[in-house]
Amino acid sequence: MRSLGTRRVALFTGVVTVAAVALAGCSAGQVAETSLKRPSNQGVNAQSDTGSVLIRNLTVSYNGTAGYQPGATAPIEVNLYNQTKSAITVRVSSTAPDPGAPESNVVTATQIGLTGSAPSSAAASAEPAASAKPATSAAPAEPAVQPAELTIAPMGYLTFRSGDTETLEAIGLTDKLVPGGQLSLVFEFSDGSPALKVLAPVATPLTPASRASGNPDENVEE
Repeated sequence: MRSLGTRRVALFTGVVTVAAVALAGCSAGQVAETSLKRPSNQGVNAQSDTGSVLIRNLTVSYNGTAGYQPGATAPIEVNLYNQTKSAITVRVSSTAPDPGAPESNVVTATQIGLTGSAPSSAAASAEPAASAKPATSAAPAEPAVQPAELTIAPMGYLTFRSGDTETLEAIGLTDKLVPGGQLSLVFEFSDGSPALKVLAPVATPLTPASRASGNPDENVEE
């Protein structure tokens, strides 16, 4: 015959065992929420040697699995942050990586330029004079390309995304650029920081490709 103390210990042990089995059953088949989240930063992060300018989420816009053909133009996406109390101009260009660099699938561009115009510039344009001639039906001109010289206000930032009014673009790719490849860029800073060479990867798509049926939710197991 068990003592009262022994019976209490056995009863407590049985309760703990049942609770553990119940918890295991509840968690079966569940996926942690963190495993479903896509990382928000998929680009390269870098900064000037003095830390005056931060380069964040630098990528080449995704253009499908076929990528960009030689001679094509590829939008560049990046955030630039000025960490100082003085305006800084950042000049972006493209050049071949240093000799002996281990990286492969690296492409350069003939020019890095700005196309389009910022919203603030468009808002500041003057209204046409009353005597101006009516507009003709000529075909619209191609967007003018300006040198990629980006002035960042004190403690300010600049953001470039594909589809924005003003875009930062790699013009005249020297070779085919596909997912897994990289674009060789050089950042120069007006504050005297040494030039910085950075390899920008091709971005990955934000959503998986649709299935052949056209419905991405079909055949998903519950």
